[in-house]
Amino acid sequence: MSLHCATRRYLIDRYDVLTRRYTERVHGDTNPEAKRIYPRYNLVADILDQVERLDPDNLPGMESLTGVLLRAAEVEQPSDSSAADDIEGRAVQDERERYRSIVRALPSCPDSRTSPLGYRRVLTTEESSAWRLPLRRRWGVEDGIWHPMLAGPVPTGVLVLTDAAVMHTEGAEVVRRALRGMGRQRVVELREYGADYLLDVEMFSPRYTGAEGLWTDAHEDWLAYASHEGTVAFGGALADAIEAHWPDLDRWRWHGWGHLGTVAH
Repeated sequence: MSLHCATRRYLIDRYDVLTRRYTERVHGDTNPEAKRIYPRYNLVADILDQVERLDPDNLPGMESLTGVLLRAAEVEQPSDSSAADDIEGRAVQDERERYRSIVRALPSCPDSRTSPLGYRRVLTTEESSAWRLPLRRRWGVEDGIWHPMLAGPVPTGVLVLTDAAVMHTEGAEVVRRALRGMGRQRVVELREYGADYLLDVEMFSPRYTGAEGLWTDAHEDWLAYASHEGTVAFGGALADAIEAHWPDLDRWRWHGWGHLGTVAH
């Protein structure tokens, strides 16, 4: 496995550890423990964003790659301000050094040679804009919003489910399987805010994360949209494939705002 992939895996795992620790131990932002943990996971997330701007299919040589990965730790944080809290500042600097030590050690670390991660790359600003344009023209997306959040009735052919369909069941895998059956390999993920991605189908999960999401691919013949109102909608070829291959789909259909939360979990 490449140094780039091993670094991604470290950052993803580290973020999961820190956020879980925060959830389990911390109550309130004034808690000193919070000041030691949340700046760490924010830094890790921002470093991962920098690392995933590299194209896994077109990486530089080892020496250049190591330099780029090490420089990713320099991403600016609120704690870098001279007026920042000392506890947060020390936590961030410690986390930066931890990351740098890991990057330097990974090439000689046997544990880094595990199964590879799927492809995921942060899109450039220009790429994101180019992807959003056809969503407006082809699908009627307005300011990142689609059905059922648009005014008026949901058109025929748009499949709207409650988000429980993909949050609490095997539904996300059903959707991925439908895309694989269509011969699709990579998906574009466009978020309300934060990074946008090009990623492997295996990493595709049409879920609301605090930022609404839109998904499509190079064929532009399908669209998925996860809203903050507990819905996930599908259009075009993907909606047809899901309808054909999800046996208990009726259980998860969205019937209007008054029905949210009434499906079985």
